[in-house]
Amino acid sequence: MLTTTFDDGSSTRQPDELIVEDPMSIHLDDTLVATTMRTPGHDFDLAVGFCFTEGLLADAPVLACRYCGTGSAVDTEFNVVSVDTGGRAPVPTPRLGVTTSSCGLCGSTSLDDLAERLAPLTDTTPIPLAVLAAVPDRVRSDQDLFAVTGAVHAAAAFAADGTVLVVREDVGRHNAVDKVIGRLLLDGCLPAGDLGLYVSGRASFELVQKAWAAGFSAMVAVSAPTALAVATARRADLVLAGFVRGARMNVYAPERVGGQA
Repeated sequence: MLTTTFDDGSSTRQPDELIVEDPMSIHLDDTLVATTMRTPGHDFDLAVGFCFTEGLLADAPVLACRYCGTGSAVDTEFNVVSVDTGGRAPVPTPRLGVTTSSCGLCGSTSLDDLAERLAPLTDTTPIPLAVLAAVPDRVRSDQDLFAVTGAVHAAAAFAADGTVLVVREDVGRHNAVDKVIGRLLLDGCLPAGDLGLYVSGRASFELVQKAWAAGFSAMVAVSAPTALAVATARRADLVLAGFVRGARMNVYAPERVGGQA
């Protein structure tokens, strides 16, 4: 797309690459459960991750994932994904409305109800603080869409030694996280008690909730957490670090880490 750039009194007409934002409908066993605005790519990861973090699978195995299980994928422009558990998952309650790229849990159910289905984390591997601090720099080189457009969020799963295992980008921060979690689920790597989760923006309640659902040991955010995100991380016994930039970071949860306040 062409854009006009103004710089120091002069203007230049030049092409600019913009990120794509399209709606995707997610079906679970032939029931429409959500429509979300997302960046196309890794759609199966997104659909499976969404169903998992929303508690819709209820431990049912994912048997298959495909575009538009009731017709032609071409006819729906690859914007409908069906997750199949063979009817093993409980019959889901569809969401009302469309989930935007900036919104995750809005209108689905109360936050308290979602938190009640998750037990505090107990079987996790501690990740050194130095590893948490280094993760943003390790992930940055894999943020290809951000490098081109500057308009997407990134999420990543990383090991306790700092190895980055999965990186996903999306116009929606919650979509990026669901794409990572969906990939881990499909690869048989959940619960992720020996892994950490990185997010390129702020740490909201919904993202901490997803990290808790997936069983991550820690969550790293380059920006600030919300008060509810911190309270949720403390309830989950999930290490939550914010403002992770260079060698500096704030650790908000648990209340004490390694004996330090």
